[in-house]
Amino acid sequence: MEEQNSKNWYDKSHKIMLIIPLVLFLFSIIYLYNFNEKNGDIIHKDVSLTGGTTIAVFDGSVDIDKLTKTLKEQLPDLNIRVISDILTGKQKGFFITTKEDANKTKSALEKDLGYALTTENSSVEFSSSTLSAGFYQQLKYAILLSFIFMALVVFVIFRTPAPSGAVILCALADIIMTIATVNLIGMHLSSAGIIAFLMLIGYSVDTDILLTTRLIKKHEGSINHRVFDAFKTGITMTLTSIAAVSVSLIAIYSLSETLRQIFTILLIGLGFDIINTWITNASLLKWYMEAKNK
Repeated sequence: MEEQNSKNWYDKSHKIMLIIPLVLFLFSIIYLYNFNEKNGDIIHKDVSLTGGTTIAVFDGSVDIDKLTKTLKEQLPDLNIRVISDILTGKQKGFFITTKEDANKTKSALEKDLGYALTTENSSVEFSSSTLSAGFYQQLKYAILLSFIFMALVVFVIFRTPAPSGAVILCALADIIMTIATVNLIGMHLSSAGIIAFLMLIGYSVDTDILLTTRLIKKHEGSINHRVFDAFKTGITMTLTSIAAVSVSLIAIYSLSETLRQIFTILLIGLGFDIINTWITNASLLKWYMEAKNK
């Protein structure tokens, strides 16, 4: 009786539930449009994608808060990241990144530190804006091509426009919602962050393909039974991934900016994937299957 009531509730509510992802999707689209109009791109980019200077200083005794406050007056776009020991978490040094040229950045840093930076106590890297812009363009093409090939594979597997389109729509919604969230929390994406979106494409389609396969290619049981059966398997997969990513994120949070960015993006994307797979895709597929059976 309880199972029957839950099925009756789902039959009545699955179309109404589409309002939730629809509102999130429209908000993300509008937000990214306004963000692009204001900033000239849909993301905040760090030095690896805009060009600029990165200096690593191997000095664990520096007061990072004090240094940041002083340098911000000379380098407004400055970003400082602490280098920590992976086992103890003890500060071993720090990175600074800025769009300013290497000489100006190094001079300002030496003045505040009170000693000269050499190859023994630091490392200096500078990338031109032209080179970084070209690299960023290639990364965007890589994501676009990956998404196109993913879409082609989905169409080949299911060979039906509506279910295939639902899978692709959900993957696109995962990416768009994640980008909007990343911008809202103020994250400046590096090349590693862009690559994390390539990983997210794979994470986004696996549960959608599982759900679509159970509904389209299998015929045992009712539509609701197949949806709930796929949900039990799919949500276990996603929650396991979320748990693994969360533990990894906590473990390296203060140790590696690159890994922190990758795991944060994946964690946000997996959260949205639950909504887009088990509300958007499940509701659209149930709607499609019921219309087809009629």
